[in-house]
Amino acid sequence: MRTKFYLPFIALALMATSCNSKKEAEQKGGIRLANLDQTANPRDDFYQYACGGWMKANPLTDEYSRFGSFDQLAENNRTQIKSLIEELAKQQAQPGSVAQKVGDLYNIAMDSTKLNADGVAPIKGYLDQLAAIEDRGVLSQKVATMHRDGFGPFFGLYVGADEMNSSMNIAQLYQGGLSLGEREYYLDNDDHTKEIRAKFEEHVAKMFQLAGFTTDEAQKAAANVMKVETRLAVELRDPYANYNKITVAQLKKEVPEINWDVYFTTIGLKDLQDVNVGQMGEIKTVADLLKKEDLNVLKSYLQWNVINAASSYLSDAFVAQNFDFYGKTLSGRKEMQPRWKRAVGTVNGVLGEAVGQMYTEKYFPAAAKERMTKLVANLQKALGERIQGLEWMSEETKVKALEKLAAFHVKIGYPDKWRDYSNLEIKNDSYWDNIVRSNHFDYDKMIAKAGKPVDKDEWLMTPQTVNAYYNPTTNEICFPAAILQYPFFDMNADDACNYGAIGVVIGHEMTHGFDDQGRQYDKDGNLKDWWTSEDAKNFKERAQVLVNYFNKIEVLPGLMANGELTLGENIADHGGLQVAYLALQKAMTENPLGKDENGFTPEQRFFLSYGNVWAGNIRDEQIRLQTKSDPHSLGRWRVNAALPHISMWYDAFGVKEGDALYLPVEKRASIW
Repeated sequence: MRTKFYLPFIALALMATSCNSKKEAEQKGGIRLANLDQTANPRDDFYQYACGGWMKANPLTDEYSRFGSFDQLAENNRTQIKSLIEELAKQQAQPGSVAQKVGDLYNIAMDSTKLNADGVAPIKGYLDQLAAIEDRGVLSQKVATMHRDGFGPFFGLYVGADEMNSSMNIAQLYQGGLSLGEREYYLDNDDHTKEIRAKFEEHVAKMFQLAGFTTDEAQKAAANVMKVETRLAVELRDPYANYNKITVAQLKKEVPEINWDVYFTTIGLKDLQDVNVGQMGEIKTVADLLKKEDLNVLKSYLQWNVINAASSYLSDAFVAQNFDFYGKTLSGRKEMQPRWKRAVGTVNGVLGEAVGQMYTEKYFPAAAKERMTKLVANLQKALGERIQGLEWMSEETKVKALEKLAAFHVKIGYPDKWRDYSNLEIKNDSYWDNIVRSNHFDYDKMIAKAGKPVDKDEWLMTPQTVNAYYNPTTNEICFPAAILQYPFFDMNADDACNYGAIGVVIGHEMTHGFDDQGRQYDKDGNLKDWWTSEDAKNFKERAQVLVNYFNKIEVLPGLMANGELTLGENIADHGGLQVAYLALQKAMTENPLGKDENGFTPEQRFFLSYGNVWAGNIRDEQIRLQTKSDPHSLGRWRVNAALPHISMWYDAFGVKEGDALYLPVEKRASIW
């Protein structure tokens, strides 16, 4: 599903902790010299200067295709979460209690003997049902059932805020059905992409063989899957193009090949009146496939959706083959995570807020939330001042921008009300059956929102997630507990370090409300043009500077960065740096800072802290994958390509013409 909110990092269901060793726990907060490479010239390669020491000390292990400073925190905190879960797994808990559900699910995930004995059995009945389809008239019902069960054939449906009436939820159809995620993998014809397609088809065939199909049947099925998914690879467009609210009656007339009454009734929306069709072209493509494509081709595609979705919860053979393609081929990883990490990840996904409640009670100090609340307020003031001072924006648009900024809904740490899991049943039948029940539990909760007011207090991330987000339809910024620790946030560090790290993250999320997509939503979260035509033109021209700059970055020989794909995140980084720096300067008027014991000025510590957030190592395969599919620039370029556009960085490190990272003033981006 294409999320409706924006993340500063690759989404990670990971957790953080503040110290990596006893020695670090005893160290005062601030810049850690061991993370630097002081043999590098910060004016030529600031990323190497700020992160080189960390990168050398943390080489990639076989388990990772990329490993950064926050992944390191995740490793430590995952161990903490494991101890909480295992404590419950050893107990004889009250049936139906959260403790029973957490403990039993973990034990089921860890039971390799049963998983391997079961083999394909947990999904065999499902595959046989699909194989028995003889009438394409039942396909609408089958697709609906599969959607509720947790599979994603052809397209998806979710219930979320109506972008033109953001206080109310509406059912929405969106593009889906692609195993490779991005349409470029099906349409691009460079040698690397063609190789990925060939290996993907081989992978599908091997998975079908594991599911009991003959070699010939598996190869035919794989070709069928590729045929259907290539047809589905149509392009997503801008928010306005993706908003097509129509009545269900109109949908029936426009796409009669799908039995919408059967589909909506099956998923639990019997009396649905209106729906937003995100990509009508893709829905019509699906309709054409369901009407004209050979039934055996369609059955292979549906069966593949079952096999692919279930593979992580079946025997070791399925898990290994799934990792061979998605882990090794696509990402370059050499070794999968140990079983306990995968089990913790499942429990964290199925019972996320239950785990989050345990986590925050034990590991999240109230003082961190208090200090973070103050930081957010300071950043809001700073962004307001920057908006007021913009020379390129009219007063009319500034008023609207400031209203939107003042209306931000801020979430810090954890939700005020925890989710109730009493209706989720965890039983000792099979790992996969429990996942299906969890899918039903989540799906039914989502479906129940249709036609009801949006709950703006609902969290879209668990507290133990190392991430943050901005959601345009609720105009909210959210900072889960797990990100509020070093290197993002350090209770022992001074303002220079914290404003350079978590301060920029805060500014980043705020700026998302005013990036190329976020700016199209008003203070209430409605998709509404509140800009004058001249201001919109000025914004686009200034944003294009970043597009052009990033398009010229060669991330691997012959592979260029994608400035269009990463524009929103690059704008958010740019704005986050500007806003956080101004907020630091204002904070220092009340609490002056001088050079630290290592001789770094507050301004230098600000930029070093920012750079250190992105410390990491990455494999070439992962670089290719992220460049093709990730709206975030690579960590190196979130430093070396972002800072040349920040004039204060030049002053802090004496960057001058002739230095490798120097960019003439007239070529620098200037937006927020």
